[in-house]
Amino acid sequence: MEEGTPFMLRPSDSLLSVLSLLLYLLDVALDAWAVVSLAQEEEYVLMALLIVLLLGSSVLLQVFSWTWYSESAGDLTTSVEKFTQRRGLMTPLHVLQLGVFLRFAGLLESSIFSFRQENTFHEGVAVHLSHDLSMLRMFEAFAESAPQLALMMVIVIRSRKLQLFTVVKLLGLLGALTFTMLSYHRNMRAFVPDKLKMGWFSSVVYFLWNLLLIGPRVLCVALFASVLPCYVPAHFLSLWTLLLVWAWWQNTDFMETRAGEWLYRATVALIWYFSWFNVSDGSTKLSGIVYHTFTGFDTALLLGLWFWKRSVESARLGPPLIEPYVLIPAIALVYAAGLVLKLVYYWKCHPNQPPLELVKEPRLEMHACVRVPANLETDSNETETTTPAGEPETTGRRRMRHMAAHFYC
Repeated sequence: MEEGTPFMLRPSDSLLSVLSLLLYLLDVALDAWAVVSLAQEEEYVLMALLIVLLLGSSVLLQVFSWTWYSESAGDLTTSVEKFTQRRGLMTPLHVLQLGVFLRFAGLLESSIFSFRQENTFHEGVAVHLSHDLSMLRMFEAFAESAPQLALMMVIVIRSRKLQLFTVVKLLGLLGALTFTMLSYHRNMRAFVPDKLKMGWFSSVVYFLWNLLLIGPRVLCVALFASVLPCYVPAHFLSLWTLLLVWAWWQNTDFMETRAGEWLYRATVALIWYFSWFNVSDGSTKLSGIVYHTFTGFDTALLLGLWFWKRSVESARLGPPLIEPYVLIPAIALVYAAGLVLKLVYYWKCHPNQPPLELVKEPRLEMHACVRVPANLETDSNETETTTPAGEPETTGRRRMRHMAAHFYC
């Protein structure tokens, strides 16, 4: 069997994991502060909506975490996870919304062992745990942070008050959302040879194009919601349903159970409402073009409806915070700049179907590699996944193999 490049847990990746934990704790504190602030301002409807978003995203996160632990109960490797499993605390911790902290504890333990003992097995465990955490954080970001960002923008648009602190808060939310995407992307680079690891230049470019694409999308949703709030649920549900059908049509195969797979597809459709995320075989270029064309038209429709509503009811709505004739071209330019940067990234920075090593665990002598055809210029996405005869593939390794094969197709 042809072996891939061994896992290398770089210090920068561990630092990003620690930073991710700090951002997670900061996010929890800011969420509590936002709820209290809305209560003090007697914005009880918005406060209730924010609480629903926070609770819904937290429950979604814990369901995925508990499901993954249940599917791989016999493959737990860190002592903190094994102790929790033996004591029957796995389910109670997730019911108390603490499952993510258990994963952070396992990642911290495996990272410390890998650096102190230079143990490749613990490096593989750390990469696996970091990958699962990055996926969970991405699910949470689009289930909580993106809707919360839109909600806060609606509050600013309605109040027509833009203070420095509010700007910093909005940029912080958008930056944290984009950083979550970057963290997931860097975790996927753990499966490529060291020379193809994600450098700081490519990280900056990746961060910027996501920032410039997600920002206008969320802003247009907020503008639409500020003038036609009753139509937001109808727009979201209709578009989300269509995206869910697209996820089903792509025949995703990520979870172990049928119910879990539909939950995953529903979450993917939620992510697609705000940003692109590749989940299946096929031409990435074609899927990306279809997605950006469709969401581009939808975003323009939301912006057009906002402009129309402001034009016919300008007296009731009052003067806008920024003139539409300035705001609309600015949004278009920012979105176009994001598309250009995305093209630059995939042209110069993104590996084109590299050889991938997904697992290297010396203690078990297991490997799972993805090999691609020699002709890397073709759009063919045929991959070959190999494991030693007689050695079962754990669900955790299957998740990594699945996402890596699609990520670089």
